[in-house]
Amino acid sequence: MNFTLADLLSRVDATLLAGDADCVMHGFASLRDAEPGDLSLFSNHRYRERLRQTRASAVLMPLTWTEFPAGVACIGVANPSQAFDTLVDALGLQPTPFHAGIHPDASISDTARMDGSAVSIGANAVIDDEAEIGEGVEIGAGCYVGKGVRIGAGSKLFANTTVHERCVLGQRVILHSGVVIGADGFGYEFERGRHRKVPQLGSVQIDDDVEIGAGSMVDRGRMGRTRIGEGTKIDNLVQIGHNVVIGRHCILVSGVAIAGSAVIGDYVVMAAGAGIAGHVSIGSQSTIGGRAGVTKDLPPGSSVLGFPAIPAREERRRVGSVARLPQLLARMKELEARIAELDARTDLTGAER
Repeated sequence: MNFTLADLLSRVDATLLAGDADCVMHGFASLRDAEPGDLSLFSNHRYRERLRQTRASAVLMPLTWTEFPAGVACIGVANPSQAFDTLVDALGLQPTPFHAGIHPDASISDTARMDGSAVSIGANAVIDDEAEIGEGVEIGAGCYVGKGVRIGAGSKLFANTTVHERCVLGQRVILHSGVVIGADGFGYEFERGRHRKVPQLGSVQIDDDVEIGAGSMVDRGRMGRTRIGEGTKIDNLVQIGHNVVIGRHCILVSGVAIAGSAVIGDYVVMAAGAGIAGHVSIGSQSTIGGRAGVTKDLPPGSSVLGFPAIPAREERRRVGSVARLPQLLARMKELEARIAELDARTDLTGAER
């Protein structure tokens, strides 16, 4: 799709700061990866060198910026990132539109409940007994929807997603490829020299507007349910254990692992690789830093780093101290040498007397 500067100006409040007003674009890319014909954005001063070297035809940038690369149409906007997203939504690669229909290779139980004219079910998908599928739901190729599962209106399961029996998905839930909802929790008792499997009899409830990235897992409760609150967004490759409760509008970045029965409040952010021990409670609006390990309860509004996790300010101070150890060691050796030299002089003076 080709678009011009006039197309951009009609969709965002922008000003041409420098360059060719007649340039034509057909794609979107970062400053580093852009080729002629791409629109890019510049919003962080750290990337000014990339701006100078970019091959993009046009760049969105702050209205106050004054350094313009040659041969690039420089477009000033109040918020480059937001304007870029608006233009991608309007002019970029569009998602496949919803088309109702059931592929002939899909396997659907006679007791499943749905309006076949209002859902989209792909090839080799399996819908088991007594499943309930709401209007506008898209179920991709190779998906499995287990017995008694309920999926709310407008939800989308990408290819090869699994939702096990009795799990409940709210409205507009998005599950990306490879997600598994409702697999058994990891529960064993060690008896007589063997690991005995503890039955996992519960379910999973995922509330409205939750999105879960590719390859992530949400285990069913041992009893009761594992629950993901409204609006929470979960990245790829996240593990959520049995009976975990996650609040509303949380962010979980790739590699997060939450052990069983942990309780997470609302608006909590967990950076990549963070780990949460079982039965721990994390207060609302807390931030867990990358690769932090939380082993005890945190009050609301906490910000922690490290393992075991401690307040972020303390951890930064500790890391800063560790970084200074080579200098301190060198200084200590220097002082030891000076002390040894003074001791030698003292001994010599005493011997002369």
